[in-house]
Amino acid sequence: MNPHSEPTEPHTSNTSAADPSRGSGTPSRGSGTPIRGSADPSRASDPAPRASAPSPQPFNNSDRAADPPLPTDSTDSTDSTDSNDSTDSSHRTDRTDRTGSTDPSDSTAPSASIDPSAVADAPPAEPQVTLRGPAELADALPYLLGFYPDDSIVLVALHGERGRFGGRVRLGIPAETAHWPEVADQLADCLISAADDRGERPAAVLVYLCQEPKPGENGRDVKDRLRPLAQRLRTACGALDVPVLEALCLSNGRFWSYCCPDFRCCPAGGTPLAMPGTSVMAAAAAYAGMQVRGSLKEMEARLTPRSGRRGDEQVQALDAAAAALLPRMLRRGGADAVRRDTLGLVERLIRRFRLDPPAGSNRSRDACDDALLTDEEAAALILGLQDRLTRDRAAEWMEGSDAAPALRLWRALARRCAGGYLEHSVAPLTLAGWVCWSTEDGPSARVALGRALSIDPRYSFADLLHRAVNQGLDAEPLRRCLREQRKEHAAASRADTTAPGERPQPRPGPRPRPPRPRTADRPLGPRGGSRPGGRPPEGRGRRRAGRDGDRSRR
Repeated sequence: MNPHSEPTEPHTSNTSAADPSRGSGTPSRGSGTPIRGSADPSRASDPAPRASAPSPQPFNNSDRAADPPLPTDSTDSTDSTDSNDSTDSSHRTDRTDRTGSTDPSDSTAPSASIDPSAVADAPPAEPQVTLRGPAELADALPYLLGFYPDDSIVLVALHGERGRFGGRVRLGIPAETAHWPEVADQLADCLISAADDRGERPAAVLVYLCQEPKPGENGRDVKDRLRPLAQRLRTACGALDVPVLEALCLSNGRFWSYCCPDFRCCPAGGTPLAMPGTSVMAAAAAYAGMQVRGSLKEMEARLTPRSGRRGDEQVQALDAAAAALLPRMLRRGGADAVRRDTLGLVERLIRRFRLDPPAGSNRSRDACDDALLTDEEAAALILGLQDRLTRDRAAEWMEGSDAAPALRLWRALARRCAGGYLEHSVAPLTLAGWVCWSTEDGPSARVALGRALSIDPRYSFADLLHRAVNQGLDAEPLRRCLREQRKEHAAASRADTTAPGERPQPRPGPRPRPPRPRTADRPLGPRGGSRPGGRPPEGRGRRRAGRDGDRSRR
């Protein structure tokens, strides 16, 4: 199981949820949450948000009709308040804390005691967003992940009494219904255990099921078909003593709640989703600089190999390049020569991509990038990047003016791994994920790395990067190492290209002495001893004889 994860982009706003639409009640454990803070959709939940701010009022569903009973789940209910207290709290919202403000009616805080310089230097209060009801929770999902999760299960952790958004996990909905119980248990355990490891056990969980209708279906059919999965997810979270605050099904532009059977607020035909960009959450995301990158299918389509006639032509180019590469690799020094040629081609292509920036939609941009790359060049790069050292050197193009053209190149190469060369796309996919992470595009990094791991789960570089992104680690230490490595390679290449007359001549050292001759039949004596070495055994007591056998000397 290799789930994807959600965005970890910085945020300047917090969101909370209150449910005035359903009646009232004192706030229960619920849904207010900061926009940032996500978890490895495929591995675990993300760390807590970097910036903390007072979280808004929790989503309140205390006046709902009773949830449908679950035989195996007794902790699913989110009602923690008495319905008699609902008259005054139905429209309660949180107030933003304002630094340096005082209550004029407070006699203990005279205005003369306020230091104007302290007020001027105080940091501005972070904006907050209050989510009221399931409609706004459904609308917030793409902004929590950075994309719309097609065909996905998404769990979002809520922390504290006000429901601050925490980690989240995402996984594709299994086609086989027999796998649903196991997947539900693993996802619930993944989300909650990751939060426990950080010392922030969730107070509640939000469940989203997103899937478009199949041919002959409508949104209501999807909701009914996925109901057993929703109930199993609620049971799995309840078994870990974390209730599910809301479970929503999003399909065909509408949403349904699995937790509210009241047709007055949750009609059987579903409730239309808000128009994109018209909600409070959309305004807060735009203010915070967050971007929704389309749907998950659209993002994965940019990394999917081409098919049809163009795919067949690329396969032929790959076959020809592989046949020519093997003899070169078998020659003496052939691997180094192939590595140099591959890196030189990468540098030339990045320069070419930089000089020809695309425009228009993502589809037209990708078409322009494909036109800049011939089949032969793509084949040479795809095969050359299978070498680990070459791939690591290629990762040095990851920031500044090189980042955008490098990302376009890696995506184009991933689309060229057609036919039986699908596994060769793991290297360019991993490089694409690395460039996205180094440029603080967490959602795109997770999609690219998740696709790489779905093809080869044992690819260690992709696995390490995926874990780092999902754990909210900083990419700067790795970037620093790659910068130093690039400087070393540049210095070495300059030394290799220096003319022979310009190279510094080494100082002559002491002339080496010839080694002392020794024979195999004359072993040396002990080092430092004064006694000469012993003679061979067969020479003991014998004297040199003359030609006539006389032992006397002549």
